[in-house]
Amino acid sequence: MIKRSTDATDRAWALLGGDPALTAAVEYGGPDARTLPSPLPVREFARATVAVCALAAAELSTVRHGGGALPRVTVDDGAVATAFVSERHLRVDGRAGATFAPLSRFWRSADGWVRTHANYPHHRARLLTALGITDAADDEALVARVAATLAERRAEDVEEAAYAAGALAVAVRTPGDWARHPQGAAAARRPLLSLDRIAGGPVRRPERGPAAHGLRVLDLTRVIAGPVATRTLALLGADVLRVDPPDPAESQDAHDDTGFGKRSALLDLGRAADRATFEELLAAADVVVTGYRPGALDRHGLSAEALAERRPGLVIGQLSAWGTYGPWGGRRGFDSLVQAACGIAVTEAAPDGTPGALPTQALDHGTGYLLAAAVLRALTDQCAGGGTHLARLALAQTAAWLTGGGTGARDTGEPGGTYEPGEWLREADGPRGRVRYAGSPVRFAGGPADWSRTPGRWGTDEPKWN
Repeated sequence: MIKRSTDATDRAWALLGGDPALTAAVEYGGPDARTLPSPLPVREFARATVAVCALAAAELSTVRHGGGALPRVTVDDGAVATAFVSERHLRVDGRAGATFAPLSRFWRSADGWVRTHANYPHHRARLLTALGITDAADDEALVARVAATLAERRAEDVEEAAYAAGALAVAVRTPGDWARHPQGAAAARRPLLSLDRIAGGPVRRPERGPAAHGLRVLDLTRVIAGPVATRTLALLGADVLRVDPPDPAESQDAHDDTGFGKRSALLDLGRAADRATFEELLAAADVVVTGYRPGALDRHGLSAEALAERRPGLVIGQLSAWGTYGPWGGRRGFDSLVQAACGIAVTEAAPDGTPGALPTQALDHGTGYLLAAAVLRALTDQCAGGGTHLARLALAQTAAWLTGGGTGARDTGEPGGTYEPGEWLREADGPRGRVRYAGSPVRFAGGPADWSRTPGRWGTDEPKWN
């Protein structure tokens, strides 16, 4: 392996409260080809998020084995780049998953550009309601109608109309515009992540085995970032149970990408019987990870404060798009929307000025590995001092770290050769058929090489712990 700069790893590890001496155990290498090319330091960012996740796993594994030397952690740029676009590499019996829906894209507005997200049927319906457009079976005609409507409206007016209707659309802003925006300014003032002890709790007794072996993780997340975090915890041996409401349904393609190592069950918390089952699961959980917009789960007693009171000793991971603060603190969001709002789409624009995107949904994937790292570090701290721990992350804070120099790195501009992902792809048979997928980039000596199972059909498992 070739040693490379660890500035970004050192900075992220410090925010996780880790011993700075431990980053010396990380070795970096990979293909000579340049991976994840971008004007922004995406490769360095991706490398660091995986490095701290693998380091946190190695640290916890060492504690659970009674101490000793920290195992060597290896970060391969090829494995990282492949994993950061895992959804693009996924094949189930040779079939690729669905990509962005026709109404999820950039549109010209009367004064600039708008980015919309309408992959889910309910988001599509709400967007059309916000625009005053009747749905149509012909996607091509519908796209033309939406384009004509948006071309006559100001971008920020569309943004506010969409928010009022529960739809998803943001104005494309320059980095300077976002820095002056109240939400952008609020995100820039905050660190990449926070990890705090928020209440007391018993000292965790380490169990021998893989880093997360025997731990029960209640996964209340959707789309990419949260599921990547829990997919990683499943790799490390945790019993991860994803729980969703029956409606709206999750995309099976999305679950095929991020459901490795997990089980998936459906519970309607509005029904007494399902709520009782959920409470039984919560009472035995070690970790709860949530990925819904701030406040969405509070009515079910799942705020961080309520969880800490009801379940002392829990590790809580909370993920949001915009953060829990500022004028957008309660808004929904996705990686593509955050990229558009915070100036990344302008930084990545084509020569003709058309907004662009990062070479990967890096905010989602990177935040997912950081969230897993935070959970692992909290579990390690519990082995020494107990407590109830809360990790909070937001895609907007991740974006601020990437664009604001938080990585301590700049794009090197090195051309390199052609990167081919084949070396880091794997195949296995499972409940859904023959699956081709990206292997996990989280690696350390003695650690797991692969997940114990490929994904099953979403929502078909029993809501109980193994």
